[in-house]
Amino acid sequence: MVGQILTGLNHKYPQNFILKNPFTGSLIYLVFCFIFTVLYKPLRTHASLDFSYPATMAIYMMANAAFAYVLIRVIKSIPFFSSTNEWTFSKEIISVILILAGSGISFYIVGFYMEEPANRWNISTFLDSCKYALFIGIVPYGFFTLANYRHLFAEDVSQEFVLENSQKEISLPENKIQIISRLKKEELSFFPHEFLYAESDGNYVVFHLADEQKIRTELIRNSMNEIEQQLGGVTYFSRIHRAFIVNVKKVSSKKGNTVGYKLKLYGSDTEIPVSRQKVQSFDLLLKQYR
Repeated sequence: MVGQILTGLNHKYPQNFILKNPFTGSLIYLVFCFIFTVLYKPLRTHASLDFSYPATMAIYMMANAAFAYVLIRVIKSIPFFSSTNEWTFSKEIISVILILAGSGISFYIVGFYMEEPANRWNISTFLDSCKYALFIGIVPYGFFTLANYRHLFAEDVSQEFVLENSQKEISLPENKIQIISRLKKEELSFFPHEFLYAESDGNYVVFHLADEQKIRTELIRNSMNEIEQQLGGVTYFSRIHRAFIVNVKKVSSKKGNTVGYKLKLYGSDTEIPVSRQKVQSFDLLLKQYR
């Protein structure tokens, strides 16, 4: 039982939205907490002497959100928390606890300016501030953390593949693929075995092609959907993500689980994502060609 708990805590886990996007996340946190406190008045919250109840809550929550934003930035600067690629469920939980504790401190400090003059320098008042921060903040942080719950139950896989029969593939007769651009002066053609992957870049699609062991890139103005249609005649080209199309025959390794993979291709150091929606179809195609 203890072993299973430790395994779960050390399981790779994506950062929740607030941690990953401190500024936007803090604004969402601010709006949620303000609406929640104004509508439900949790834990007997009350107005200050100088402001109405909504204004009082707005001041508390703005200070709270600003403090949380700074704290998230500080946490992400600490080496232990700095790498999102090595993020685990335990780091997620520790981060949320630290931020909620910081929120308690912000409530405690702001209370000196908002509440009636009194002796606030005591443990009881400080613990009350922490209680308020925990009760109000646990819902938004908990929601964004639990939104990724599938990652806790997904079994990680790691596979490597050998590039076989590459010379035989090249020697087989192939028809060149012609890519049509939205700009008349742009032209692109290549043999199927040269194609590694294509990625979306705004209004353009970047093609990564391997020619005589060298990688070259070609930029074409077009949408990813139209490029997918133009490459549709090659069965081992697969749209694995809204922004990526890959040559399945060039996959050298895959790592991840049923909520998404990271791929490596021969000749490229770039990690390419496979979205959760594409995992099943990608695995079927991979079995067919690798």
